[in-house]
Amino acid sequence: MTISLDAVFCHDPNIVDRNIAGEVILVPIRNNVGDLESIYTLNETAARIWELLDGARTLGEVRDAMVAEYDVTASQAESDLLEVVAQLVEAEAIREADAAGDGG
Repeated sequence: MTISLDAVFCHDPNIVDRNIAGEVILVPIRNNVGDLESIYTLNETAARIWELLDGARTLGEVRDAMVAEYDVTASQAESDLLEVVAQLVEAEAIREADAAGDGG
């Protein structure tokens, strides 16, 4: 799967996130039951990416925000961003936003 920096992603509605003791935890909810086999804990960088994937920003804009907020080059931010996005897509935690840009 090739991910474009023009793509816009949003959180899957079947995922809930909680900040517990400074860590962001993602829990998939299926049939109103948490899937305890598929809980994900995000590090600081991944948690910030998760926050920025709001269904409105392109991945390029998310990368630019990461460069502005962290001491990182655009190239490194892009590499990290694409890796995290690929992992979140694989975990079905995010999906591409619809054409209206409202995330679904």
